[in-house]
Amino acid sequence: MPIETSHDPGKIGDNDSTWFGFRRVAAGEKAHLVQGVFSSVAGKYDLMNDLMSGGIHRLWKAAMLDWLNPRPHWNSLDVAGGTGDIAFRILERQPSAHVTICDLTPAMLEVGRDRAIDKGILAGLDWVSGNAEDLPFEDMKFDSYTIAFGLRNVGRQQRALEEAYRVLRPGGRFLCLEFSHVALPALAKLYDVYSFILLPWLGEIVAKDRDSYQYLVESIRKFPTQDNLAGMMASAGFQQVSYRNLTGGIAALHSGWRV
Repeated sequence: MPIETSHDPGKIGDNDSTWFGFRRVAAGEKAHLVQGVFSSVAGKYDLMNDLMSGGIHRLWKAAMLDWLNPRPHWNSLDVAGGTGDIAFRILERQPSAHVTICDLTPAMLEVGRDRAIDKGILAGLDWVSGNAEDLPFEDMKFDSYTIAFGLRNVGRQQRALEEAYRVLRPGGRFLCLEFSHVALPALAKLYDVYSFILLPWLGEIVAKDRDSYQYLVESIRKFPTQDNLAGMMASAGFQQVSYRNLTGGIAALHSGWRV
């Protein structure tokens, strides 16, 4: 299962600025900074998600697959899914599906490819290194586009949504799972303490990588609110846009269709 590599992801949006955590950077620089973070955490990505969600990310991903409801023989695209977690779940539910995993970071794809081999999954998967802002695929190729915990790491999120719309076939489904903005004030205060104090400390103690975890916490706070992201999806062309809060808004699922 070779990994295909597209063009240099840093070429996009070099004249724009965006957030990297709480720091403003050139949009073209962010891709390389994000690659650095995920190259650092690739081998401990499951641990990272466990620390960031308290282990609940597995339930959130199950809810994502329930809502996606993959169909037989779907040609699916999973973006920022290098470790294969969402792709494996799609194939578990629909063995006749084909999933292309596209991730910015080759190290993440290598982890996913190795996991697929360990699981005995030798068919139904393609591994492609590419940028969500400039996907290396032709128009109207896929029946579904999923992205889990990846959109907030994209420098030009509107551009990524437009690319998602471009590569979906008419009738295709977009589904995003992402850490979001807590809707319950009491929970928000507790989550801030956990996020800004405990999580970086856990990253340092458990994963020996405080800086990456600090960035990931900051990236959540700079991500659009649920309503704003829904509006961005509509602006990209998606219809029947809706979202569901998970665990009081700590995470949210956003859905849209190319009609």
